[in-house]
Amino acid sequence: MSATPEIRAQSVSATDAGSASPAARGRRTVLKAGGALLLSVLAPTRAMAAQILAVRVWPAEDYTRVTLENDAVLKATHFTVKDPERLVVDIEGLELNPTLKSLVAKIQSNDPYIKQVRVGQNRPNVVRLVFDLKEEVRPQVFTLAPAGNYKHRLIFDLYPVKEADPIAAMIEKGDWSNDGKSAKADQTAPSGSKAAPAETPATPANAASTSGTSSAAETAKPEHDGKLAEASAKPLEKYDHNGKLIRMLTVVLDPGHGGEDPGASGKNGSREKDIVLAIAKRLKTKIEDIPNMRAMLTRDADYFVPLGTRVEKARKVQADLFVSIHADAFVQPTARGSSVFVLSEKGASSTAARWLADKENLADTIGGVNVRSHDRQLASVLIDLSTTAQINDSLKLGKSVLGEIGGINRLHKGSVEQAGFAVLKAPDIPSILIETAFISNPEEEAKLLDDGYQNQLADAIVKGIRRYFAKNPPLAKNRLT
Repeated sequence: MSATPEIRAQSVSATDAGSASPAARGRRTVLKAGGALLLSVLAPTRAMAAQILAVRVWPAEDYTRVTLENDAVLKATHFTVKDPERLVVDIEGLELNPTLKSLVAKIQSNDPYIKQVRVGQNRPNVVRLVFDLKEEVRPQVFTLAPAGNYKHRLIFDLYPVKEADPIAAMIEKGDWSNDGKSAKADQTAPSGSKAAPAETPATPANAASTSGTSSAAETAKPEHDGKLAEASAKPLEKYDHNGKLIRMLTVVLDPGHGGEDPGASGKNGSREKDIVLAIAKRLKTKIEDIPNMRAMLTRDADYFVPLGTRVEKARKVQADLFVSIHADAFVQPTARGSSVFVLSEKGASSTAARWLADKENLADTIGGVNVRSHDRQLASVLIDLSTTAQINDSLKLGKSVLGEIGGINRLHKGSVEQAGFAVLKAPDIPSILIETAFISNPEEEAKLLDDGYQNQLADAIVKGIRRYFAKNPPLAKNRLT
């Protein structure tokens, strides 16, 4: 029997490889490629961590919102800790980066609810945020799908456990004192000096670098002591010199958009949410110069208010009128003129009105509403309760205001239009939505930024409201309790 030949391992030098036949070299190349592929399949892979693109903070008396904008869906868990009050949030699939670290510096000392925030890598692929709080809060933590110019967002809304009574808040702010003496608000600052959030919303490319200071929480949150609670339980009344009760009229002014929702924008960078807030503040001051009228803003700074909440605020103070203020935009910059809209139960009065209502109704999607806590039935319930009388009164109010606005600016359409605006669905309050001008038109954008035009516009709206009340005296209401 012949001996089995011994097989010895051999090393291949560069010289040997060079002298090998082309076929042998080809086989070795294929083997190397196959081995590399096999290793790449078998080797454990580490998932790419999500990237935080921007952080924004929106402090307000209603609530404080913290937004993390990111390039992927984030999973977060949270819990609260007492003594002292803290909110702890763990975010999975995330590595700490400079943008997220910048959140620490964005918490301002005048934030009503947050003292400070601490950010750290709790464990691999998990970042922990600890919010040190000024009082007990009801946190809502939720995610938002990409909308508008935003990518994925993780939202922390911190609501106070003890909600402020809206009428008591009006008294505390000096909007109306219980003895019937109106305490006038400070004169509105020129439109050029706008209050900004702890970070102005921006596109992901520059969002991490924009920052500022918010005026939303500059005033300390009111303490609801016994005296204030007693005042809020009494009717807000005024008597004339003969001791006769004067019917006080409450107008709720609703500056559209705000916070995460900037609204439309102009060619020169102006934002609808800033312009309409400036106009609303001017209008509030002018209304409160009228002896038997007072006004309340649905937002008095740059933060987001859901559409349904705007309606609820008006109903809580038993408003006589609801006036929502906007600045229109269209794809063509030549579009111009002012418009007034009211609710419609039977469809829009024009294609343009329907298009605008659909666009304005997207505010909750862009601004960010927690779907789990949002009453999805609110819109349908309110529209079902809306009566013909309410819409008829709204049309009368709209016609009076439109007629006055027509004296200072070209009208986009000479009559009041109707569409299914969600913000106009208060069943018992005459409600109008004013598109003051087209911010997308450079000439009208310049008007909207002009102090003189803002004052003229506010004067015209007040005249329209007074004309409406002169022809349609409000009915007596139950005493506010």
